Amino acid sequence: MSKIRTAYFCKSCGSRHSKWEGRCNSCSEWNTLEEEVIQKETKSDVKSKSWKEPSKTENKPKRLAEVVIGETQRIKFTDNELNRVLGGGIVPGSLVLLGGQPGIGKSTLLLQICLSIKSSILYVSGEESKEQIKMRANRIQGQNDNCLIYNETNIDTILKQAKQIVPSILIIDSIQTLYSPHIESTAGTVSQVRECTSELQKFAKSLNIPIFIIGHITKEGSLAGPKLLEHIVDVVLHFEGDKLYAYRILRTIKNRFGSTDEIGIYEMQSDGMREVENPSELLLS
Repeated sequence: MSKIRTAYFCKSCGSRHSKWEGRCNSCSEWNTLEEEVIQKETKSDVKSKSWKEPSKTENKPKRLAEVVIGETQRIKFTDNELNRVLGGGIVPGSLVLLGGQPGIGKSTLLLQICLSIKSSILYVSGEESKEQIKMRANRIQGQNDNCLIYNETNIDTILKQAKQIVPSILIIDSIQTLYSPHIESTAGTVSQVRECTSELQKFAKSLNIPIFIIGHITKEGSLAGPKLLEHIVDVVLHFEGDKLYAYRILRTIKNRFGSTDEIGIYEMQSDGMREVENPSELLLS
C-alpha cells in the first residue's frame, strides 16, 4: 500500500508548499496554509476523463491578422439588469462566477433566469434535491420545458452529461460542492476548487458553452477558495444586500467582456427577484 502524500496549500493564492510555514512565500499572507491529501494523476486517470476526446486536428499558432471573428452573439436574457451588468448579455464560452452570502438569493436569481428563457439549460445542484428546486420553481412561477435538473457532485460525471446534452447554458450550484476523483482531498478544499474550476473552463472554451458558477464567501466578504479562482473565470459578480431588507445589488468585480462600473438592483419578493429599473424609488421610499 502506497504512502499517503500530503501538501500544504495557501487559501489566499493557492500556491503549494511541501511543509507548513507561518507565512506564504508567494503572497506573504499569514496563517493561510492548510494540509491536504494529494495524488498525482497517472496516464490511466487522464484517459478516464470521459468528456475529453483527443483532437483530430493539430492546434497550431496562427497570425493575428488571419484570425476571423465569428458571428457569435451574446446570449441575452429577459432580465435587463443582468444583461447590463454582464455588458450586454453573456458571451458564449465564458465562465461567470456569482458570489454572495448564504440566503441572499443567488440560486433564486439563476433559477429565475432558467425559467424565463426558452433555451436548453442544465442546472447542476450539489446542495439541493430536485424536489427542493421544484418547490422554488413553483414559487417563482416560471416555465421552461427545456430546463434540466441534475444532482451530482463528480465533475467528470457532470461534464460527461453536459457533453451529451449540449445545453445553451450550464449552471453549477455550487463550486464548493464539486470534487474531482483524481484528487484525494475532500470537496471544497483549495486543490479541489482549483481543479474543478479549471475543468469547467476547458469545457466552456472547447464547446463554446457559457457557464454560471455559484460560489460561497467567507466571513470577511471575499470569495471562498483560492484567489486563483477569480483569475481563472472571465466574470466575477457579487450579489449583496442586507437580509433584513428586500433590496439586493448585483455588482461586477471583474469582466473581461465589458465594464465593471455597472450594477443591477433587485427587490426580493415572495415570487422571486423583481428588477428595479428606476433606482430613485429606493431613495424616495
